[in-house]
Amino acid sequence: MKNPKIAVIGLGYVGLPLAVAFAKKYPVIGFDINQARVDELNSGVDHTLEVSDADLKEALSETESPAMKLSTTPRDMEDANVYIVTVPTPTDKNRQPVLTPLIKASETIGKLLKDGDIVIYESTVYPGVTEEVCVPVLEEVSGKIFNKDFYAGYSPERINPGDKVHTVTNILKVTSGSTPEVAKQVDELYASIITAGTHLASSIKVAEAAKVIENSQRDINIAFVNELSKIFRLLGIDTNDVLEAAATKWNFTKYTPGLVGGHCIGVDPYYLAQKALEVGYNPEIILSGRRMNDGMGKYVANEVIKLMLNNEAKVKNGRALVLGITFKENCPDTRNTKAIDVIKELEAYNMQVDVCDPWADKNEVKSLFDIDLLRCEDLASTYDSIVLAVSHNEFLNLNFQSLKNDKAVVFDVKSFLPTHIIDGRL
Repeated sequence: MKNPKIAVIGLGYVGLPLAVAFAKKYPVIGFDINQARVDELNSGVDHTLEVSDADLKEALSETESPAMKLSTTPRDMEDANVYIVTVPTPTDKNRQPVLTPLIKASETIGKLLKDGDIVIYESTVYPGVTEEVCVPVLEEVSGKIFNKDFYAGYSPERINPGDKVHTVTNILKVTSGSTPEVAKQVDELYASIITAGTHLASSIKVAEAAKVIENSQRDINIAFVNELSKIFRLLGIDTNDVLEAAATKWNFTKYTPGLVGGHCIGVDPYYLAQKALEVGYNPEIILSGRRMNDGMGKYVANEVIKLMLNNEAKVKNGRALVLGITFKENCPDTRNTKAIDVIKELEAYNMQVDVCDPWADKNEVKSLFDIDLLRCEDLASTYDSIVLAVSHNEFLNLNFQSLKNDKAVVFDVKSFLPTHIIDGRL
């Protein structure tokens, strides 16, 4: 593609690293509806920690060419000829896909579309969303004809929050386009910045399906070991020991039990399940895995209570400390965290629950969960139970003995702590 001018819509965990990567080679306009987010980034700070301050400031530098501009004004994108959509695709309280952000982004782009423009979607969706939901919006708003006046592509995001090794340019990228010619252009555009290479899918729907099954497969595998953990706890067998032994076989793939949250693994299977139901198929394995993983927070809390009762620790009006509220270790991302399920269940037993997390944003946690977050250095009380929900490295430096009451129990969800200081783990 000659002289691409790229607009990235959505500057979160996916969009910002992508925009910064493209800005090394092409003019980029980054757009987001959140003024506070744009102001933060324009000041040279990314609270998600996905882009370093140095890389962000370099991308924004007026002396660099090409440079990246960030805005909340749609008209600032009107010179773009490639629009890349990286907005969230969440589920609602009934686990139904919410496509509103995609539709709103498509409406915004539709008002700006020019002949020859390409709109590429990266947001995780079920097969068919790009061409059956988004493209009609683009056509209606723009008054232009798909695959005649404008074109579409789909290249699923593969961001791994908190991972400084598998960054956007170091992960092989799946690409696709609405015509063979456009598919080649989309592939070449991504190949120009993705050092790990690209894979050109045969169609947009194939690329959409590939993304949604990546996380569904992982979700099902983790659900399997979560179920094993429940069985082995009843049998008095240590799950981690079993997995270590089984992993000695060359074709055994090791997964570990735990809380399955985040924007991808905890959400994507519902998108695939919804599409399966629409075409008349009931996805038994996918939804079974989701039910297993969605119930693990409550299960962990109940196992903690059992240990407390056996140890004669105080439950009613007792005090619990939950270590970690982000959805994964060494990362500030709290999206769809399942640690909150542990907290709520402990509170249902009339326990007072403190939460410590050195990575999460204190104001964000207060806004989302009405929890006053503690830092490691704030911990001065003693507790009747301590639950390690997230394996942040900082927790290895805690003095657990000083945080425990005489009959307190320590439960390790992640098999992260030394075995001599814990009373139970998944």
